[in-house]
This record gives sequence, C-alpha cells and structure tokens, in this order.
Amino acid sequence: MSIDIETASRVAKLARIKVSDDALPALAEEFNNILGFIEQLQEVNVDGIEPMVSVTPMPLPRRVDDVTDGNQQAKVLANAPDAREGFFAVPKVVE
Repeated sequence: MSIDIETASRVAKLARIKVSDDALPALAEEFNNILGFIEQLQEVNVDGIEPMVSVTPMPLPRRVDDVTDGNQQAKVLANAPDAREGFFAVPKVVE
C-alpha cells in the first residue's frame, strides 16, 4: 500500500494536525516508510513464540485482591446533599 499526498493530508486532518502543503510530500514518505517496516514485521515467523510482557523473563507482580469498603464512609457521605443513617438519601421516584 502506498500513501499519496492526498491521503497524507486526510490523515493529518483526521489527527487534527496542521501540516503545510510543502510538508505533505515528506509526511507521505514517512507514512510509506512506516508501512514498509510493518510489512517487514509481518514476514517474521512467530510460530511457537509465547507472548512476552518484557524482553527479560520475569513474572508479573501480583497483589492480593481483597475487597474492602475503603473505610471512608464519612468522607464519601460528606459529599452527599442528603445522607441518613450512613446511606445516601434520595427522593422517592417510584410510587
């Protein structure tokens, strides 16, 4: 796939990047270089290669997934326009 000047202009407009008309040929060439590199990457055989998080083998950090209420009920309810008995109070909307 080749990017022409018109397509480069449309991409710049969609990205909301102001590019002058004299810079559009260089932008189109840069897009073509990027697409060429992507085509080279698609030729690499990755069968049997496990996905990696990092270039160095390391386990992901884990944390205990404990559910808590945050122990900040008073601070949360301080923002409420109406709070009663430790809960948000709202007007009745269903009869």
